[in-house]
Amino acid sequence: MKKFLTIGEAAKLAGMTAETLRHYDRIGLVKPHEADRWTRYRYYTEEELIKLQTVRALKCMDLPLKEIGRVLSLGDMGEIAAFLSAAEERAEEKMQELLSAKERIGRARAFYEGKRSAAKAAGPFVRETGERTILLMQEPLEPSVETLYNYHRHFYGQLGEKGETFAFEDAAGVYEKGGVRRMFAVCTRFSRDENLRTLPEGRYLCMTCGEETRTSARERLLSAAKEEWGAGEPAFFVEMVVLTGILQWEYELQLPLV
Repeated sequence: MKKFLTIGEAAKLAGMTAETLRHYDRIGLVKPHEADRWTRYRYYTEEELIKLQTVRALKCMDLPLKEIGRVLSLGDMGEIAAFLSAAEERAEEKMQELLSAKERIGRARAFYEGKRSAAKAAGPFVRETGERTILLMQEPLEPSVETLYNYHRHFYGQLGEKGETFAFEDAAGVYEKGGVRRMFAVCTRFSRDENLRTLPEGRYLCMTCGEETRTSARERLLSAAKEEWGAGEPAFFVEMVVLTGILQWEYELQLPLV
């Protein structure tokens, strides 16, 4: 015997409003299992509930109700399954895009909540960082409008077919060691490559500066590391690129305290 749900119960379980269910009934998208001829009360079963939940999921994929209605009216189970499989793949892609956007928003929020102002107000400051894996550019490029605009394309172009095994944060910088400067991207996924380097976790003495003050800020940072922290000659030097606007950026210089 079928279990009947009132319109309010069905709406709650489907994550919709009762008025939305009435609208779907009027346009023929999802009709109730039956309606009382005298009271006009609508009653739903598990079958209609599944349809309502499917409609809600497909709407999240920005599909119009007309297209959703076409799918629900299909009589071929294989065609329905193929459509839903493709929709599932699009949902996975959208989730990955949203997760990536969330990470970028989080980094921007953390930056504007105090890192930038604190760095400028206090001069050199110490930051604790986790281990980072970076991929160096083969060519010694410097940050510029051309190299920073969609800069990941430079790294994927360098990797060729191996690029499918790599993914990057929305973060770039310059890595300097032994007088050689090379741009890098921070990896979130990677495989073996001769241009990979590891930035160890630990304390870094940092300072924010612009392009015109980069040299003087670097000298000030090196001096503070030696005089205030007793640090020796750094094994490497990092200049993280911090975007401050459209095609505008500054640097966060990072010197390992070892």
